[in-house]
Amino acid sequence: QVQLVESGGGLVQAGGSLNLSCVASGRTFSAMGWFRQAPGKEREFVAATTWLGGNKEYGNSVKGRFTISRANARNTVFLQMNSLKAEDTAVYYCVADFQMRTIVAGTTPDDYWGQGTQVTVSS
Repeated sequence: QVQLVESGGGLVQAGGSLNLSCVASGRTFSAMGWFRQAPGKEREFVAATTWLGGNKEYGNSVKGRFTISRANARNTVFLQMNSLKAEDTAVYYCVADFQMRTIVAGTTPDDYWGQGTQVTVSS
C-alpha cells in the first residue's frame, strides 16, 4: 500500500519560512513533488524533483522563493519555503510518481497523493 505523509505545516507570518517534509512508502518512486490548493481555488503545481538526476521544476509563483530537495534516503523530499506571502496559504500535498512530467502535469494517480499539510501565512 502506497502512503505519503507530509509534515511541517503551520502558521507563519508574511516574510517567514517553513520547511515541509514528505516520506513516501510502499513503492520506489522516480520523482516526487508538491502541489497546493487554497480554499475556493484549483490545485496548483509547486515543485518537483527527479531522484537520480536531481532535476527540478518549479511553478512560476514560487520560483526564487521555494526550494525542493532530496534527502539521503530515497522517497523523502523537503520543500523549503522562504519569503512567504499571504497568497501562499493553502493545503500542501506531497506527490510521488515514476515520471516528473506526470507530476508537473498533475496527472499522478490518486493513490500517490498525500493527505496534505496546512500552511497559513498571516499578513
